[in-house]
Amino acid sequence: MQISARYQAVFEILSEVFKDERPADHIINDYVRKRKYIGSKDRRFIVDTVWNIIRRRLRLAFEAQSHDARQILLLYLKDEDLDIVADGSEYGLAALSKEEKVWLENLPDDKVYPDYVEDECPKWLYEKINHPALVQSLNQTAPADLRVNMADRQMVKNRLQGEGLFFSTTPYSPFGLRSEERINLNNCMSYQEGLIEVQDEASQLAAFLCSVTPDEKVVDYCAGAGGKSLAIAAYNRNEGVIYAHDADWNRMDAIKERAARLGIRNIKLLKNVEDTDYDCFILDAPCSGSGTWRRSPDAKFRLTPEKLQDLNNVQTEILETAYRHTKKGGRIVYMTCSILKDENENMVEAFAARHADLTFADHAALWQKRLDMPYPFHEKRFIRFSPLATNTDGFFFCMMTKV
Repeated sequence: MQISARYQAVFEILSEVFKDERPADHIINDYVRKRKYIGSKDRRFIVDTVWNIIRRRLRLAFEAQSHDARQILLLYLKDEDLDIVADGSEYGLAALSKEEKVWLENLPDDKVYPDYVEDECPKWLYEKINHPALVQSLNQTAPADLRVNMADRQMVKNRLQGEGLFFSTTPYSPFGLRSEERINLNNCMSYQEGLIEVQDEASQLAAFLCSVTPDEKVVDYCAGAGGKSLAIAAYNRNEGVIYAHDADWNRMDAIKERAARLGIRNIKLLKNVEDTDYDCFILDAPCSGSGTWRRSPDAKFRLTPEKLQDLNNVQTEILETAYRHTKKGGRIVYMTCSILKDENENMVEAFAARHADLTFADHAALWQKRLDMPYPFHEKRFIRFSPLATNTDGFFFCMMTKV
C-alpha cells in the first residue's frame, strides 16, 4: 500500500472509533478481516497508528479544537509531507482543502494542556478518580501476561524461549509469565497444547485468592468467557465442580473451546442459579473496565455518568443475588476490573451495611496464607491492584463471609 492509502485506512477506522459506540479493537479487527488484501506490514502500520492516535486523542483534539477524525489525523501528520500522505489518489487520503491548509498554518504554538487533557482522561472521570499518578499509570502500554496451565512454570518458560518468545516470571502470581513485548500466540505450540492462557496477573491472583477447594460448592456467577472458572479449575487440577453462569448464555460459548484446549473437564454451565447453599459465590461483576485502560484506552470515552449509574444498579442487584444464594458460613467474592470507588469500595461497604451478618476477610492474612509472601497493600478489607501499585491492570478484590 502507498503511504496515503495507509492513512486513508487509519482515517476510516478512526471515523468509526470516534463515534464511541463500539470497542476500538472490534472495529479494527472487523476492518482488517474484510480487507484480506492488506499485507502484514501495512496492517501493523495501520493498527499501530490508530492506537497511537487513540492514546493521544484528548491532546490532539485540544490542539485541533475539534473532535473530527480528519482534523485530528491531519494534526497528527502536520510534520509530515502532506502532499504525499494526503495525495488525493483513488485509494489515498483526500488532499488538503485551502481551508485545511490555512487552519494548519495558523495553529497556535502554545501547548499548555489542562491536567485532564495532559493525562488523557475525560474531565468528569479525572475529577472522580482524583489521583493523577494512577491515571497516568493507566496511559502506559500494558505488558503481556500469561497464566501457566497445570504445568511447571520454568518448563513452560523454557519451552516458550525455544519458540523465540522470552518471558520473565511475574512477581506475585506463582503461575504467571510476563513479556514487555507484544506477542502473537497464533502459531505458538505451547498455546495450542494448552500450556498457557492469556490472563493479567491481577486476574490470576484474584482467582487464586478465592481459595476454592474441590469439596466446595462454587459458582462463577458472571462467568463471561470463563477466565476465572478456568483458572480455578486449573489450580484444583480438575478436582471438584465449578458452576459457571452468565446472564448472556451465548457469552459462555467460549468456555467450551477454551476448556478443551486447556484440558479442563470440571466446569459445568448453569442457565439458572437456584440453589441457596453455595460455599463460594464469585462475582466478577460487569463494570466500567477502567482498570484495563492500558489495553483499551478508547473505553474511557464510551463511559458516561449515566452508564456508570446503570452499572452500579446491576452491581447492587447481583450482590443481593449472591447474598440470597450463599449459605451461612459461605463466602461472597466481589471483584471488578475497575479503579472507580463507585464500583468498588462504595459498593461493598453499602452491601455490608445492608446485611449485618457479613464480615470482611482479613485480606493480608489471606494473601500471606495463599502466596506465602509479604502483603503489599495497606488496606486489609479489600485489595486494590493497579499499574501504579502492582504493575497489573486495575483490579478490585473483596471477600466477605456470611456468618
